[in-house]
Amino acid sequence: MAKQEYRSGAHCIYSIQLHSYFVCKYRRKALTPEMISRVREVIEFICHKRNCILLEFGGEADHVHLLIDLHPDNNISAFFGSLKSATSRILRSEFPDKVNKFYRTGFWGRQKYYRSAGGAPLNVLMQYIDAHPHD
Repeated sequence: MAKQEYRSGAHCIYSIQLHSYFVCKYRRKALTPEMISRVREVIEFICHKRNCILLEFGGEADHVHLLIDLHPDNNISAFFGSLKSATSRILRSEFPDKVNKFYRTGFWGRQKYYRSAGGAPLNVLMQYIDAHPHD
């Protein structure tokens, strides 16, 4: 079992790991390997700006999985909403032929899923996400 990692802020010590996934609208198999790589880059950039860490990332043609070490300054729903919004916007602008042929508005489905990694050991979640193809 992996040792629990903690981070510290000005007045706190924390360990907030969340597992989430984003599903393509209508569960269409719209993601190419290049698109999945770009989604990862955008998520890593936003995580860095928001003092978060992308621990694991995996993707398939119809969804991506994330395991994020969240900084406590972030609102969970707003943070993941910004990830979905930014990645959708980037995919639409950089891959218009793939995205616009399927979707008029939004790329990701409206459903939300967040799970604290506290329910399962981190190494189990990491193995699960790592089992999905990624770059």
